[in-house]
Amino acid sequence: MSSSFPSSPENRYFEDYVAGAVHDFGTIGVPEQEVLDFGKRFVPLSYHTDPDLARKSIYGGLIASGWHTAALMMRLYTDHYLSKIANLGSPGADELKWDRPVFPGDDLSIRVTVLETRRSESKPDRGIIRSFVEVLNQNRQVVMSVKMVNFGGAEKVSRRNSGNSRN
Repeated sequence: MSSSFPSSPENRYFEDYVAGAVHDFGTIGVPEQEVLDFGKRFVPLSYHTDPDLARKSIYGGLIASGWHTAALMMRLYTDHYLSKIANLGSPGADELKWDRPVFPGDDLSIRVTVLETRRSESKPDRGIIRSFVEVLNQNRQVVMSVKMVNFGGAEKVSRRNSGNSRN
């Protein structure tokens, strides 16, 4: 997968997120045992926990919980998109949608579109980054989407305070 970021997550700041940019990251697999374990622990519904009953469901087989899919998305999002040095957290997400089921054996990736960036007026050492995240299966079908909001530290202020500079 490709990304047009000028820097790696280990050296990424607010200024590196450009509105309109699209980044692709992945992949992460969906093992059957993980689907069963997550389902049994967090969403104990038969189509997440019992392969025999799941075959009789409207899905025709075992599927990952939507929350499991969201957790897999967050792993890719955290590993590849968020800054490792200037991420300041998130006030939340909007418009979470599960578009199609995720099955054991699927391979997921994410496509992240930077919707908007805005430097904070009250705290100029940081900015707000709004992103649209699409989770894709191996057939490039969207299985989930969500609009994320993150706070990112600005490079000049972060470098000045930490003494670090880009290499």
